[in-house]
This record gives sequence, structure tokens and C-alpha cells, in this order.
Amino acid sequence: MKTLLFASGSSTTFAPRRPLLLSSAQDLRERLVILHRCNPVLSWAGWLSVGLAVTALALAPFDECLVTGLNVWFKPLKFSVSIVIYLWTLGWLLADLPAPAQRSVGIISWGVAISMTVEIAAIFLQAIRGTTSHFNNSSVFDTLVFAAMGLFIAINTLLLVWALYLMLRHRPFGSAGYVWGMRLGLLLFLLGSAIGGAMIGQGGHTVGAPDGGTGLPVLGWSTHAGDLRAAHFLGLHALQALPFVGWLLGRTALIGRIGAQTASIFACAVLYAGGVSLLYWRALSGLPLLSH
Repeated sequence: MKTLLFASGSSTTFAPRRPLLLSSAQDLRERLVILHRCNPVLSWAGWLSVGLAVTALALAPFDECLVTGLNVWFKPLKFSVSIVIYLWTLGWLLADLPAPAQRSVGIISWGVAISMTVEIAAIFLQAIRGTTSHFNNSSVFDTLVFAAMGLFIAINTLLLVWALYLMLRHRPFGSAGYVWGMRLGLLLFLLGSAIGGAMIGQGGHTVGAPDGGTGLPVLGWSTHAGDLRAAHFLGLHALQALPFVGWLLGRTALIGRIGAQTASIFACAVLYAGGVSLLYWRALSGLPLLSH
């Protein structure tokens, strides 16, 4: 078992790091305990989103209001789950930075937690009002809500640029594949965030048709026009995919050498970026990911 050193303010604690794969509910509980010990700010912010996801799921069967053709609580549920995954992944990855970087990690964690709390609070507020949160300029109030969301998403993005700088300056703990998986995953996450900025720039996520209408089950991505959310989704989840691939490379006997691990994770990142670019190009061309 590997033991890592974490710094929190003036105190220093040791937290055991386990394999990323989960084999039981007990395994999951242990990971969450470790996460909370290493980064209580992002841990608690994630639990807040868990509570909001449960709330949205409970309210959905009793509310017949539709927004863009979907139950009004579908979007709060989807974003709550997404934010949980994001916050807990980021907390886990930032814990692998060495002690000299942990003061900066604390600032980043608070900034990200506040930004995501504002984001999900705005989405829930607009759901309660029975209207959309993103790209809504139908009234002064709606415009202000969307502007606040955009401001805090921009702050979140800048904080992740800082986190990437820390990961490049201070080598995180772990194998070469895992370390470069963290760095490249965060870089591609920022690429996915830039696609979100492109959606704001064009005032919607659908290309070739108004937002809403027929979409894929659960995801809601358009099946009759281009939808930038597919590329946005893939880019953002590089934050989970590439560190996991890098961790697997570090545990593979055939790719045990540092140079081979690094080359392999860079190749995976190039392929991943190519997938994001392809989805982005298809969306800009007005082509759906899948059609009926």
C-alpha cells in the first residue's frame, strides 16, 4: 500500500492511497473517507450536490412542467450528478500534489466549490421557476442569473489553469503514466470548457435548429441537428478518463518503463483530443451524433 503526504494549513497528515478500481461498497466508502480527509472542501461540496440530485429525482415524478421538451427536474439532476463526479475527481487528483503545493490547492478547492455551488443553485432556482437556466435572456432577472453562472464558470476555468500549472511545476505522486494522465486530462478538460464557451458565444448548444426537440435518451443531445454538448461532454470527462488510463499503464508489466508509459499516455491523449475534435466538427456541420 502506498502512503502519500498531505499538508493542510500548518498540519500534515498521512493518507493511504488505494487502487482506483472499486470492488465493493466498503471500497467506495474507504475512498470517500480518504477523499474527505485529503480535501474536505470538495468532499462537502460534492455531498451537497448528491443531496440536490436526490431532491431532483424525488421531485421529478410529481412535477409535470416541461422545459425544452423534458421534465423540468431532468437538468438539475443531470448537472448535480456531473458536478459530484467533477468535484470528487478533482479533489482526488489534487491530493496527489506534494506538500509545497497544498496551500494553493486549498485556495483552488474553495474557489471551485463556490463556483459549482453557484452553478447548481442557479439551475435549481430556474427549475423552481419553470424556465431554463442556460442561454436565457427572456427577462432582466434571467439574464442576470445566466451572467452570474458564466462569471463563476470563468472563475472555475481560471482556477483549473492554475491547477494545471501546479501539476506541471510540482510532480504529483504516482507512476509516469498516471502523472501525465492527470496533466493531459486536465488540459483536455480545459479544451472541453472552451467548447462550453463556444456554446455561450452562439447563444445555444444546437447547430442548425433551435435548442430542444428530439434528443438521445438520458443525454438529451439532438438527433436532428448538430449538438455541441457531445464534444463538451467528452472533453470534460478527460479529467476522469486519462488519469485512469495512465494509472492502468503504470500497472501494466509490458509498459513498465517510464518512457513507454509517457509515450503511451500521450498517444491516448492525442486520440482522445481527436475524438473531441471530430465531435465538435460534426456539430458545427449540423450533424447529430446519432440520428433516428
